[in-house]
Amino acid sequence: MEHLDAAALARLLPYDVAVPSLEEAFRSGLAQSAPLRSQLANEAGTLLLMPAAGPRRFGVKVLTVRHVPDAGVAAGGAPPPLIDGVYVLFDEDLRPVATIDGPALTAIRTATVSALATGYLARPTASRLVLFGAGAQAFAHADAMASIRPVEQVVVVSRGRTRAEALVARLASRGLDARVGTPEAVADADLVCTCTTSRVPLFDGALLPAGVHVNAVGTYEPDAAELDEVAIARSRLVVEQRSAALAEAGEVVQALRSGAITEAHILADLAELVAGTIVRRSPDEVTIFKSVGIAGEDLALAETALAQRW
Repeated sequence: MEHLDAAALARLLPYDVAVPSLEEAFRSGLAQSAPLRSQLANEAGTLLLMPAAGPRRFGVKVLTVRHVPDAGVAAGGAPPPLIDGVYVLFDEDLRPVATIDGPALTAIRTATVSALATGYLARPTASRLVLFGAGAQAFAHADAMASIRPVEQVVVVSRGRTRAEALVARLASRGLDARVGTPEAVADADLVCTCTTSRVPLFDGALLPAGVHVNAVGTYEPDAAELDEVAIARSRLVVEQRSAALAEAGEVVQALRSGAITEAHILADLAELVAGTIVRRSPDEVTIFKSVGIAGEDLALAETALAQRW
């Protein structure tokens, strides 16, 4: 049985391969062919189980999410990862044929979904990116956005100055004009990606300028929201999958509960977007894509990675 680590996965799934793969998965229905994630929690963290079935293969991702990632770390030691786990892919004979690094697959999958949505929703000239977060998902999103739009400037907004500066240095080494900033930087953005574990809104939605596109990807629980109701209500809103968004997307669930929006405010899911539904009608509209992560996306990219390998 093969194992694909993070380095192998990065080689096998560059965004020019991963984005078309997911686009076809949404077009064919594979991406939607899975139940909602299952969760179990204890004092240490949460176990997530995400199975999916395709026409030929099964796959399942098993992840753990630590509640306090730096708990118990000795002085000067590195904290354990926030997310850990593995993906298992089964072949047509129902035998396990590959294991894949779970956090790496999650980072690539999430950023790929955002890139797919951005290609349909963001203005073609979008060049100024604001990233909330400074971890693996933020870096993956910087790469993904640069693969789909002419990104030149990046502002990193993070609670941890040291991590933000480290990400800025990493982005600068790739030729991007990057700096650390504050939440108010969204007022000058063409693209915004929220890649945090925050359970409360990261910025005032009234600051979003005309024409901006936002990818909100950090939360998957109905009582957590990176965006406020002002941002959601102002936007032309797209989700991955309606049933998943209505169950797990806190930004959507809370805005519906308060009456800030109705279900009709969700103009499309990704399958409808790929099929031709027009969401952005003018350069001045604000668009938002809300992602929670669905298991069919993981299966599609796992199959693509193995096909590239073989």
